[in-house]
Amino acid sequence: MIVLYALMFLGGYISAAGLGLTCPEWPLCPDGIMPGEDYLIEWIHRLVAATTGALVIATMVASFINKRADAKIKLTSSLATVFVITQITLGALVIDLKLHAVLVAIHLGIGILLFSMVLLTTLFAFRISKAPIEAKV
Repeated sequence: MIVLYALMFLGGYISAAGLGLTCPEWPLCPDGIMPGEDYLIEWIHRLVAATTGALVIATMVASFINKRADAKIKLTSSLATVFVITQITLGALVIDLKLHAVLVAIHLGIGILLFSMVLLTTLFAFRISKAPIEAKV
């Protein structure tokens, strides 16, 4: 949740500062894996996005492996996974199509949906962890 919030904060900063095309290629910047300082902010955004994607997908996998996971957690984490894959794809399209306004707006909207699903997954997980354990007789 914290990593996703940081990602959204970075994305908002990049958009507001007009830095969306500082790194005009996707997935890597022109300097390769380790960018120069001209590309650093956009590169950090992409690194945090990749980390967020891995964490969201890992959460979904863990929810399906865990026998105690509620159906709500499985649903919200699955939707979050769909949204994070959509976000990464949209992020690539936004760069390739040079910040097309409609795609940027959709990217923002899907980001809000992703945040909502991760928030719900977190809330459901904490709610279940606080539930009393029933004794079986």
